[in-house]
Amino acid sequence: MDAFDLVIRNGTVATAADVFAADVGIRDGRIAALAKGLPQGAREIDAGGKLVLPGGIDSHTHIEEPRGGPTVNADTFATGTASAAVGGTTTVIGFARQPKGGSIAEGVAEHMERARRGARIDYAFHMILTDPRPEILERELPALVAAGHRTFKIFLTYDGTRISDAEALQVLATARRLGALTCIHAENHELIAFYTEALLAAGLTRPIHHAWAKPMIVERECVHRVCAMAEALDVPIQVFHVSGAEAADEIARAQARGVKVWGETCTQYLVLTADDLDKPGLEGAKALCSPAPRTRADQAALWEAIRLGTIQNVTSDHAPTRFSGPDGKTALGADAPFTVLPNGVPGLAVRMPILFSEGVVQGRITLPKFVEITATHAARLFGLDDRKGSIAVGLDADIAIWDPAKRVTITDALVQDANDHTPYEGLDVTGWPETTLVRGVPVVEGGRVVGAPGTGQWLPRGPYDLIKPRGVFPGPFNPVDRVPA
Repeated sequence: MDAFDLVIRNGTVATAADVFAADVGIRDGRIAALAKGLPQGAREIDAGGKLVLPGGIDSHTHIEEPRGGPTVNADTFATGTASAAVGGTTTVIGFARQPKGGSIAEGVAEHMERARRGARIDYAFHMILTDPRPEILERELPALVAAGHRTFKIFLTYDGTRISDAEALQVLATARRLGALTCIHAENHELIAFYTEALLAAGLTRPIHHAWAKPMIVERECVHRVCAMAEALDVPIQVFHVSGAEAADEIARAQARGVKVWGETCTQYLVLTADDLDKPGLEGAKALCSPAPRTRADQAALWEAIRLGTIQNVTSDHAPTRFSGPDGKTALGADAPFTVLPNGVPGLAVRMPILFSEGVVQGRITLPKFVEITATHAARLFGLDDRKGSIAVGLDADIAIWDPAKRVTITDALVQDANDHTPYEGLDVTGWPETTLVRGVPVVEGGRVVGAPGTGQWLPRGPYDLIKPRGVFPGPFNPVDRVPA
């Protein structure tokens, strides 16, 4: 009988802490041994000259999410997770949305069923709370967290999803009580509305004017505000999609005070700028996202924030809308104002290759830091590190085998999602994953998707063991703990 189901031989293994030569022995979907000269496996992969890296964890993805017409989210779980695996990602965390006035429990059940049918890689969900009324906070959320859904998302902008500051405080207090983490889209809604009204009145409606409606002050102010909320309630948060220097600086200052705040940025903020919105017709809409892309100086500041640890993970914020066709952006009209164009860019397949090329190859970050920001930190923060995020004995054999010297030009066909464009078209990268394994089973081999829809598994996550409170309040009465149980 063979000692292992699979042995990956002759590769260079990298974790967030080390880089070393070793064979990887896999048995029953888990890593069983790391050593040179392992015994024979039932199957063997020669990774000579290749990097053997943990499969990526993309903790910010919008896949198969319903929205009001005529545009639609272009990907299903089958197509979205295929694209993720092509780029070396083996776990995605998506979003289950509460309809305004509706039930978050029902929203979670619907998204779970979509993923169960289609996902080719493993998955979990953040719960988007759009109406945190007492029934939701006191009855539905405790049961959902106990079942394994331990992260919330709230918006402080967008008419369809935003909640008030008062409601945000109630969500944060509930998260503290339940041992959950809250992720926040932090932009000042009133400032955006003020700028937008003025732009529309002046006839400034092109995609570039989306960036004008959302200058950095819109983000910086709100990041400061949510960090203050987290500090006041002594509760952990993650600030999503930090887009530039000033927002990152707010997080760094809060972290220096001991606030439990983690920062995330996205691929687009490291390679796109506002200039990518300033193209003829609706072409700029291919790069339209929120917050808006900033400047080259902001990109340099984000890389420095990653190096220093202010920003700990980098995601795709994959949110695909086709450009052409009856459900695409052009269906809204050639002169459609930026206010009606769907936000978001696709990016599941290119997240890790772009970060490897722009980060490791260009000398901005080390290989262990690349592993940390693409897999290990997300596993720790989102409660997956007992199974995912590193190459270590006992963990799931989620592995991407990389050719670090392979040069690739990104095209829409290469990324293998259901969208009809990529905002990174024509970008040259060095380094690309050739084989992607989930629990020891190939999902991508030689760039070809071989994993079947529905083979991904849901990943339940237990409550956080929150850090002992810092004693924010001067006396024995703590208003945070007075939130109804």
